[in-house]
Amino acid sequence: MEIAGYLASALIGISLGLIGGGGSILTVPVLVYLFGIHPLLATSYSLFIVGLTSLIGSYNNFKNNLVSVKTAIYFGAASIITVFLTRKFLVPSIPHHLFTVAGFEFSSSVFTMVLFAILMLAASVSMIKNGNLAAPDKECTDCIKFLKLLGYGIAIGIITGLLGAGGGFLLIPALVFLVKLPMKKAIGTSLLIIALNSLIGFAGDLGHFKIDWIFLLTISTIAIAGIFIGGILGKKITGDKLKKGFGWFVLLMGIYILIKEIYL
Repeated sequence: MEIAGYLASALIGISLGLIGGGGSILTVPVLVYLFGIHPLLATSYSLFIVGLTSLIGSYNNFKNNLVSVKTAIYFGAASIITVFLTRKFLVPSIPHHLFTVAGFEFSSSVFTMVLFAILMLAASVSMIKNGNLAAPDKECTDCIKFLKLLGYGIAIGIITGLLGAGGGFLLIPALVFLVKLPMKKAIGTSLLIIALNSLIGFAGDLGHFKIDWIFLLTISTIAIAGIFIGGILGKKITGDKLKKGFGWFVLLMGIYILIKEIYL
């Protein structure tokens, strides 16, 4: 199973390099089901892996002038604080036993994975339907308003904080429709926001979990290698078709997790 886990770790980076997002949604399931890591700890590890990998990806985009720093700062001002507070105070206070429904106990682990499966279903629908997302050709600098991004930034921060997922499938449509960024710049900006959110969120975990740094850095290195492979493949393969295909894969994974956690 560990070999499959390492291969899947490369897929996380490859998907980020190919389509600018989506890979982070696989990180927690890979850590839980292939490496046997507890779901809450997996969300913490996911923040580090996704954050570091996205940071490398955003640097390449920054060099090519495909990052709106102003948007990242405005968006991040709300989401980063929310992620940190969620990881520092909310996650550690979640009890092991939450509630029981029809004799079935919803523990924090089960609840985390069920929420994650729901997030995966939402992400898959977004990727399948918005494979050809209409984006403006030019950046609208007057559209970048702090208050306009505040509520959305808080929502992204809560999702990232609770589940350890970057939320790129939510960020990219927001950057296209709310900020009017061209698609390539929306992807680059999304990666920077994800990197900041995830790494700050992981910082909020320090002291709450015992971190296996060798394992964490190994997985991160594999994912980073994947992002470079994805960048090379992305020059030869159409991104829209890949995004839809990946969306169907995520959909099946989400359904599998729901069935496994609730019925098996």
